[in-house]
Amino acid sequence: MEELMIITSYFPPEIGAASNRIYHLAEGLRSSYKVRVVTPLPNYPTGKIFSEYKGKYKSKTLENGIEVNRIWLYASKSKNKFVRLFAMLSYSISIIWFFTCNKIPKKVIVQSPPLLVAFTCMFFLRSKKRKLILNVSDLWPSAGLELGALKNNFSYSVLKKLERFNYKNADLILGQSNEILSHIEQITKKPELFLYRNYPNIPVNNISENHSDTKKIKIVYAGLLGVAQGILKLFENLDYDNIELHIYGSGAEEEDVKSYIETNKELPIFFYGRVDRSVLHQELKKYDVAIIPLLNRIYGSVPSKIFEYAKLGLPMLYFGGGEGESVISKHKLGWIAEAGNYTELNSIINSIKKSDITIERKKAIQATACTSFDLNAQLNGLKGKI
Repeated sequence: MEELMIITSYFPPEIGAASNRIYHLAEGLRSSYKVRVVTPLPNYPTGKIFSEYKGKYKSKTLENGIEVNRIWLYASKSKNKFVRLFAMLSYSISIIWFFTCNKIPKKVIVQSPPLLVAFTCMFFLRSKKRKLILNVSDLWPSAGLELGALKNNFSYSVLKKLERFNYKNADLILGQSNEILSHIEQITKKPELFLYRNYPNIPVNNISENHSDTKKIKIVYAGLLGVAQGILKLFENLDYDNIELHIYGSGAEEEDVKSYIETNKELPIFFYGRVDRSVLHQELKKYDVAIIPLLNRIYGSVPSKIFEYAKLGLPMLYFGGGEGESVISKHKLGWIAEAGNYTELNSIINSIKKSDITIERKKAIQATACTSFDLNAQLNGLKGKI
């Protein structure tokens, strides 16, 4: 069987959309290829090497038929840009060392971002005899500029050059949104483009009636607690008269989230921390609506939660702008509030009634997910391109 390598900065047991996306990609391709994954020792989102890997410089395991090579990096979640840069450089150096010590197959999928790591791979693996496939999940560095994480300076211009290099040296580019593919097409016409959404591979469970013990709308947020999600600002601007807000997850702002809840005990906000994904899917059945917020509209971003919640039959309140709005609207998955407009968000929340959230509505959302967000159909299309 032909070999295929996937190089990624995120992989289970790490949590998050990027980790899940790459795992399902690897799992879906293993029937056609002998899949090898190269990834750092697990450290995300805590910024610390997970306890079972502490003291190791590398690890090689066979997980569900996938060969997983975990290599060293300097793990950190520091807000200092130089420390973050050193962490990325450390992984890039480890990757170069891995390339020199191992035979690299003729087909390689490289995850981007991180941009520097992707550049390292695209630069060192260029070959007319090798097919390089770039899997683009975010338009970095543009997204960093929109989020305020980057400034339009010399460093930004360097990152833009790395971005262009990566696109121009790819043979096939997978983009998770049409906006991403349109952006790439403006830079180069060379690579073939393929829309590859972050569809989940989770079982379709029967939806049962949710017998709530409160008349309030039970809204849930589950995911990373980072700058991009703007959970703290959400806390500060929500009208709680008609709702309860339940939070699951971890990330850079976790301690700030806990602190806010502790100092505002009168608010109906409940925090449960990070839970296993399979447990989370069971927990989500308790709630009426899932909220998907972004602090700012990020061009190219389509949160993977949309597809996951749809598969679970959970109505959504989308508050992030961009292409995600069109997905919610087209497939009738819930409600849309203009990104950053908390007055409109509260107006929509106050208009939602318990009677709006019927079992029939949830089943309709789930049925839409099964037909429109089919991972296997998407994988079959991808195999024809690889």
